[in-house]
Amino acid sequence: MRLLTDVERAGLGRDLPNWELTADEKALVRSFKFSDFAAAFAFMTKVAAEAEAQHHHPDWRNVYNRVDILLTTHDAGGLTSRDVNLAKAIDALI
Repeated sequence: MRLLTDVERAGLGRDLPNWELTADEKALVRSFKFSDFAAAFAFMTKVAAEAEAQHHHPDWRNVYNRVDILLTTHDAGGLTSRDVNLAKAIDALI
């Protein structure tokens, strides 16, 4: 799996406006806030099913009503199309 090019990374703001690149540009991050823990956990369950379907799993953290997600392709050492595809699928879940 190849890493995204500089041009591809630069275009991510257009395709994924709610996601941010990390300072080292090796990952995408986004925070989600829900009404309560149950809503956050329900969202995580949907993301987990999608991640399993794509065979690509997020680094994430949950505290009460907040879910923080970081996407990177560890095997490739940075961002790939797998991260972009999962980010788009996650966005479609909300």
